[in-house]
Amino acid sequence: MGGSVTLRKQVNVLDYFALVVGTVIGSGIFISPKGVLQNTGTIGWALIVLVVCGVFSTLGALCYAELGTSIRKSGGDYTYIKDSAGPVFAFLRLWSSILGSRTGSDAVLSITAATYLTSPIFTDCENGVPFAITRMLACTILLFTSFCNSVSVPLTRKVQIIFTVAKVLGLAVIIVSGIVLLIQGKQAQEAILNLCESFLGLFFQYFLIFRFNLFTGNTSNFQNAFNVKEVEWQQFPLAFYSGLFAYTGWQNTVNITEEMINPARIIPKTIIAAIAFVTLVYVTTNVAYFVALSPEEVLRSDAVAVSYGLRVLGNWWLLMPLALALSIIGSMNGSLFTASRQFHVAGRDGQFPEVFSMVHIDRKTPLPAATLIVCISFVSVWNNEGGLPIATLMLVSDSVYSLINFLSFSRWTFVAMTTASLPYFRWKYPDAKRPFKVPLAIPFIFILMSVFMVAGSIYSAPRHALIGIVMTLSGVPVWFICVWWKNKPRRLIKVFDNITIFLQRTLYVVPPDDVISKIFDVTEDKISSEVE
Repeated sequence: MGGSVTLRKQVNVLDYFALVVGTVIGSGIFISPKGVLQNTGTIGWALIVLVVCGVFSTLGALCYAELGTSIRKSGGDYTYIKDSAGPVFAFLRLWSSILGSRTGSDAVLSITAATYLTSPIFTDCENGVPFAITRMLACTILLFTSFCNSVSVPLTRKVQIIFTVAKVLGLAVIIVSGIVLLIQGKQAQEAILNLCESFLGLFFQYFLIFRFNLFTGNTSNFQNAFNVKEVEWQQFPLAFYSGLFAYTGWQNTVNITEEMINPARIIPKTIIAAIAFVTLVYVTTNVAYFVALSPEEVLRSDAVAVSYGLRVLGNWWLLMPLALALSIIGSMNGSLFTASRQFHVAGRDGQFPEVFSMVHIDRKTPLPAATLIVCISFVSVWNNEGGLPIATLMLVSDSVYSLINFLSFSRWTFVAMTTASLPYFRWKYPDAKRPFKVPLAIPFIFILMSVFMVAGSIYSAPRHALIGIVMTLSGVPVWFICVWWKNKPRRLIKVFDNITIFLQRTLYVVPPDDVISKIFDVTEDKISSEVE
């Protein structure tokens, strides 16, 4: 076996940058432009919403960076909420993840990736891709991400870097072709043709002009881009939900604090640089979309990137569904890597069954926690009758954007609660060492903006908000029965113990050797001089 059984510190700067970028850039950039445009009414305001969402995410990332560098314990917002608002709210955070925002979204993403991988093959089928094929391929994708996260952390890190590079290259095709379209015309075409005497010129002539057929778009779509008369002001909160859906993921990247080589140095600069990079990529990608596609075409499209590929790339449009699938798989891999740490920490805290706190003896991975997420996602993938709440929502929702509203309500409620813990910790632990600090105005601004979005969604889509509230509050009786109730019957406790022992032997896992019980190095009498 060799060495202590614990999650090792091995995540470096490159790993963390790839984790943030790869987790954030999922399916949102290929889907959310339609939702943003639908709820704003004009291209100009849609682009403004995307920029504001990037700024908003940066403010939140700054707050999470302080929490991640000053608090030694993994678990992210679960840990911060538990030590500020209490264990009930922390449990509800994980409960909402189980019901939808984590496991359910993995099921949706795996099905989406499977559909885009197989749709070019079944173009002649009247009923589209057969149900069984998409589900089997979706399960294969889930098994792949589960295998990587269960077998080896270094393997997970390498896979994350590879898929991040692949998705950025796919978006680069959209951005570069969009730039050419934006400057289209005889002068731009002649400038490229004049380069044909060189090898590089031949490359541009062959691929960009003849193969990709880039000079087919126009900039007329940007006329009256800021027409106030067409703006749907009452739908603006939902536009931000769709925009922020594309940025979702940065909140979970602080879940792995205990596994970073030097979190105080890695988190602040890397997470801010990554969000800035993602914002730049998103805005330029959407500009490319709107150059080639009219607002009506964007609203009619179920996958804007595929429609863009069909319009601009000619026979190379197959790159778009492939890029979308790779992007989703990379995002799922990063999400499973971070989410499993939350369930792992919850098991250590006694909020979840003890087995989820255990680590594989040889692989040094949180195998039970990763397996839990994948198993629930499996049920959602195959259950066509809606056995899980998220599957039910998939059946009753009129579109994926309704699903985004369902999931975003609880997600941003807990994000606001997490950010509120920052000033609370400043007050409770005033002398604790904080390698990175933000002005207190930033968390308060972020909290107000989050509350505004949540309140606005209640006004704009009360039914969706009500479903989100019911889903979250349904965890209260579960917490009282499973966590708060300590004096359970001995026979029931014995059954649970036998299940734990069986899973230990089957999965070859044991409790970790070192467990961090306090988020700050504090005693009852004083704050210690150093916080790791």
